[in-house]
Amino acid sequence: MFVAPVRRNAAGRRVFTGEEVEWLRVCMKLRSSGMPLPEIRRYAQLVLEGAGNEAERFEILRRHEAKVQQQVADLQEALGIIHRKVEIYARHFSAGTADQLWRNGPECDPAS
Repeated sequence: MFVAPVRRNAAGRRVFTGEEVEWLRVCMKLRSSGMPLPEIRRYAQLVLEGAGNEAERFEILRRHEAKVQQQVADLQEALGIIHRKVEIYARHFSAGTADQLWRNGPECDPAS
């Protein structure tokens, strides 16, 4: 696998093509969404190797997509609980009963 050296301008700053910037953006999103660095390296290596390994690349992305979808579902569930708690607090503040919060437990029932 050959990787070209990083180009630099006269001031010594790195210079990237638009394609390289997009590739970095993809890698950053893979990482920020929880893909481990060895998995990103493997994916990048496969891309650099070119044609013939598309099925493996697809599988790496498909597995990661499933993990991210589960993370999103977990976050949506957490957001729902937080939203209900915010509504409870807002209702208590409006009624002047904020001092009653947690008196009888967490009060998580959306109807309470």
